Amino acid sequence: MPSMNIFDIAGSGMNAQSLRLNLVASNISNANSVSSSIDEVYKSRQPVFRAELNNLMDRQNAASKVNVAGVVESQAPAIMEYAPHHPMADANGYIFKPNVNTVEEMANMMSASRSYQNNVEVLNTAKQLMLQTLKMGQ
Repeated sequence: MPSMNIFDIAGSGMNAQSLRLNLVASNISNANSVSSSIDEVYKSRQPVFRAELNNLMDRQNAASKVNVAGVVESQAPAIMEYAPHHPMADANGYIFKPNVNTVEEMANMMSASRSYQNNVEVLNTAKQLMLQTLKMGQ
């Protein structure tokens, strides 16, 4: 693997974790929103990642990168709460809250943050190793 591929690999990991952090922030910020319709209630969103492996048979310099395959909405049901005096209550007196689990989102945030930091460390280490290698030739 060429030494420059390490920057592409770590960079793709950082982009993926950045998206994950943004989705976690969106989920947490909408965790307490209320809707009068089950169709309009906020649904938790999660990224879908996949590792893109280059064909090893065709290329000698294969590298695996992280690609974002998409963002999916959770299929968990919204929380239905009886609150007849709430201004957003429907005709039956129910309000609908998002299916966001804040504890799970906090765990996702810590994991994404740590993964992002790990990719930064990989980049910094690769940079330092390259600089040291260049100094050897002086």
